[in-house]
Amino acid sequence: MKIYYHPASTTSRPLVLFASENGLKVDFQLVDLFTGEHYQPPYEKINPNHLVPTLEEGDFRLTESSAILKYLADSSDSPAYPKDLKARARINERMDWINTQLNRDLAYGLVYPQAFPSHKRPSDEAQKATLAWAKERAAGWLKVLDGHIIGPKNAYLCGDRITIADYYGAPFVALVDVIRSDLAGYPNVRRWLGSMKALKSWARTNEVMDGFAGSLKGPFETV
Repeated sequence: MKIYYHPASTTSRPLVLFASENGLKVDFQLVDLFTGEHYQPPYEKINPNHLVPTLEEGDFRLTESSAILKYLADSSDSPAYPKDLKARARINERMDWINTQLNRDLAYGLVYPQAFPSHKRPSDEAQKATLAWAKERAAGWLKVLDGHIIGPKNAYLCGDRITIADYYGAPFVALVDVIRSDLAGYPNVRRWLGSMKALKSWARTNEVMDGFAGSLKGPFETV
C-alpha cells in the first residue's frame, strides 16, 4: 500500500500519525508541493485534482484524507473505527464537522492566508477582510468544539476513547500553533490537543510543519 503525501500537508499528517501509531505498513511517497510536483503530468495521472494525499493499492486509488483514513482503519480492523452503527456515525459526524466547518474558517480562512503566499489575498484590503471574517467564525467553531463536542468530561472527540476522528482533527486544530495561539480561551480543546501531542509519533509526524511555522514572523491575527 502506497500513500502519496507531503509532511507539511495538513490532510496528509492524520494518515501518517495513524499509520505510525498503529504500526501499519504503508509506503509514504513524497510529492514535493513546494516545487509544484503535484501539477506535473506524472502525478496528474495519479490524482487529477493535483492534491495530496492519494492512496494506491494495486489498481485501486483513493483520494480525500477522510476517506483514506477510514480505509486504513477498516483494512487494519482498528478499534479506533468501531463497527457499531451509532458509534461509527458519531465518528463520521465529527470528521465531517472538522472538514466542512472548522477547516474552512480556521485553516483556509485564517491560517493559510497568513502562512502561505499562494493563499494570501491580492490586496491588503481583501486580506484584512478575509482574516477578520475567518477569525470570528473560527472562534465560533472553537467555542463549539470546546463547550459541546469535547466539554469538561470527554477525553476525546467522541467520548473517553481515541478514534480516527481525533487522528483526523488534531492536525487541523494544531494549526493554531502557526498563528501563535495558546488556546487559552478554550481549555477543553487545549487539554484534548495536549493529549494528542503526547502520542509517541506526534513530534516526528509534525516536525516539518513545526519547523516551517517557527520560521514565520508575525504579527498574526489569532484566536
